[in-house]
Amino acid sequence: MTPAKVRFRSLSGIKPTGQPHWGNYFGMIRPAVQLAAEHESFYFIADLHALTTVRDAAALTKDSLGIAATLIACGLNPDHVVLWRQSDVPEVLELSWLLSCVTGMGLLERAHSYKDAKNKGKELNHGVMTYPVLMAADILLYDADVVPVGKDQMQHLEMARDMATYFNVAYMGQTAGQEELAWDGRMLKRPAAIVQERTAIVPGIDGQKMSKSYDNYLAIFADAKTLKKGIMAIKTDSTPLELPKDPDTCNVFALYKLFADADQQASLADRYRAGGFGYGHAKLALLEVAEAHFAPMRQRYQELMADPAQLEQILQQGAAKARAVALPVLERVRRATGLPARPVGRLA
Repeated sequence: MTPAKVRFRSLSGIKPTGQPHWGNYFGMIRPAVQLAAEHESFYFIADLHALTTVRDAAALTKDSLGIAATLIACGLNPDHVVLWRQSDVPEVLELSWLLSCVTGMGLLERAHSYKDAKNKGKELNHGVMTYPVLMAADILLYDADVVPVGKDQMQHLEMARDMATYFNVAYMGQTAGQEELAWDGRMLKRPAAIVQERTAIVPGIDGQKMSKSYDNYLAIFADAKTLKKGIMAIKTDSTPLELPKDPDTCNVFALYKLFADADQQASLADRYRAGGFGYGHAKLALLEVAEAHFAPMRQRYQELMADPAQLEQILQQGAAKARAVALPVLERVRRATGLPARPVGRLA
């Protein structure tokens, strides 16, 4: 008899900073929906993290609901996963402080997020410096077994694992070098990574990595007219229509591959190489597959956004589930540090 597949607890978060684009969808949202079928999945909307840069209260409120609607519209079932807003579980801030007290400044100064902000002359507030600590608390508060990350995000998870070790060594009877011993239910759990092998960086309309900071993105729920305008603006070379073209160096084809199956990709590649096929034709082919993919999701998204009370109810129900897991974890951490105990069942 085949043994039952072990369901690990996975955890992912996404910041509410405007409407998600194709890079967000293929890099995080679609993999998250797929992962939910395999694991006990926890997803949070990282509104506290967004405060390092967002100063518009109304926008933060709207974007937080928008991310919830996006995840659900893209296939995440809130009845089968735990979906909540980060700030609705305040225990994460307490754990963040406790981790801060065992984490050296040297580790924080090596964080890519901090160095990048410093090198680019961005605002270096305390939130930017301690961003990795709050991120570690996000993970460790729920005894997560695995965290899906891209290769460029591995440092974030490694720092969370380091902070768990610092705390375990300082307070929970673990000694240095015991990091990979079996978890005993007392210590903070050190999660493993699920490394998402991305076949390619999603290019923006200018050929750089798609990013809101570059203003080169295509929003996943843009209306058909706006979507067409964006796709027709994708940068291409000046090869005349009648000459053959190389699909492997074309941004339009790189985006088309995200939607198309192998046969569709091969067929379009042949048309590139045959000549008599312009980039305008390729852009229309991309528009067709993208619109077919996103149109049903866009309709569902609009329905959800028309009923903010329903979205708020979903997030509050998710927060209650998340707190039911978080409170016992925080309680054992408080006991370890000598802070007074509080009733585990208290949710307010």
